[in-house]
Amino acid sequence: MVDYKEHKLPNGLQLIVHEDHDTPLVCLNVLYKVGSRNELPHKTGFAHLFEHLMFGGSKNVPNFDEPLQAVGGDNNAFTNTDITNYYITVPSANVETAFWLESDRMMSLSFDPEVLEVQRKVVIEEFKQRYLNQPYGDVWLKLRPVAFEKHPYRWPTIGKEISHIEEATMEDVKSFFETHYHPGNAILVLAGDITEEKALELTTKWFGPIPGKDQPVASVEQEPQQKAARKMEVKARVPADALYKVFHMPGRIGKEYHSADLLSDLLGRGKSSILHQQLVKKNPMFSGLSAHVTGSLDPGLFVISGKLLPGVQIADADAELTQLLASALDTLEEKEVEKVKNQAEATTVFAEVDLLNRAMGLAYASFLGDIDLINMELDLIKSVTKDDIVAAAKKILREENSTTLYYLSEE
Repeated sequence: MVDYKEHKLPNGLQLIVHEDHDTPLVCLNVLYKVGSRNELPHKTGFAHLFEHLMFGGSKNVPNFDEPLQAVGGDNNAFTNTDITNYYITVPSANVETAFWLESDRMMSLSFDPEVLEVQRKVVIEEFKQRYLNQPYGDVWLKLRPVAFEKHPYRWPTIGKEISHIEEATMEDVKSFFETHYHPGNAILVLAGDITEEKALELTTKWFGPIPGKDQPVASVEQEPQQKAARKMEVKARVPADALYKVFHMPGRIGKEYHSADLLSDLLGRGKSSILHQQLVKKNPMFSGLSAHVTGSLDPGLFVISGKLLPGVQIADADAELTQLLASALDTLEEKEVEKVKNQAEATTVFAEVDLLNRAMGLAYASFLGDIDLINMELDLIKSVTKDDIVAAAKKILREENSTTLYYLSEE
């Protein structure tokens, strides 16, 4: 059970406080409700660009890291399709430094043209290294726009193409910041060795003066139901042929999501999973085969992917996989369901041991609409039955609901 107290400042900032005085540390976590799903189709990659820009200094703090390191703190951030999350861990005696730094960049981020150019180059280089010059790196650049026709999930977090970052103007950058990076679109979590009273006092002091704005009205176009299988084929200089098969599945909230998540564990989590046992071990067609879910806010993707063994024809492997998915749960036993549920429960419990994970978990649960989801996850996982998983499989793993990518080796 993760205890918490909630407050809301007049400027719209949501504050969540989780007291834990076991160690003299405090995690200050700021979640902005902006990810790649909030971008325009012709201006993508901006949320990820801002993950970098927010470390480029503010009007009052030219170097974000130096004053934090001087008081024994560290920090980082991540961006995904739905959120951008910044976090600082600092000794509790020096927590006000974290408040100062985080509030200053929310209120007065530097828009120095030199900073923009430096971070623009960093992001472009990351795009090239991770997505264009790495084997299979461009899978999601190719697969997402086929799997999604309308929803912004049709491009990855890095962006649709490099030119969108190359051509981003200072006016574009300022407009994106003013729309999304303000108290009304943020969730602040203080977790650790700090009292509720002190957290509220410091939050009011440092974040209270920042002008409030209305939260952006989401106008995300939802994906229509897929009614026919989609397929594509690409060739590149990669070590082996690879098969990627994705299916539309429910979004992050609710029991249906957990049923699909557990289904992915049954099929493709570890060497005891169904896919590994059948198509890697018993009838070897793949060198490795796994399944996972994207876990996105809106309906996302159930992903199955694997590298083929030499000499195996990809169409044959696809046919075997499709046949297996149609019958994989026919002989499903309760003990197999209990095993993956126990694994999921253990993962959830172990994650909450870490203070930072609790801070991020509280912020994300709030983003999903109910902070207490952090305490309901275990019950939701436990409530999933074998019948729920079988129903999820029948609903999700339909050929007409699939998008398949044959990634073929030129060598």
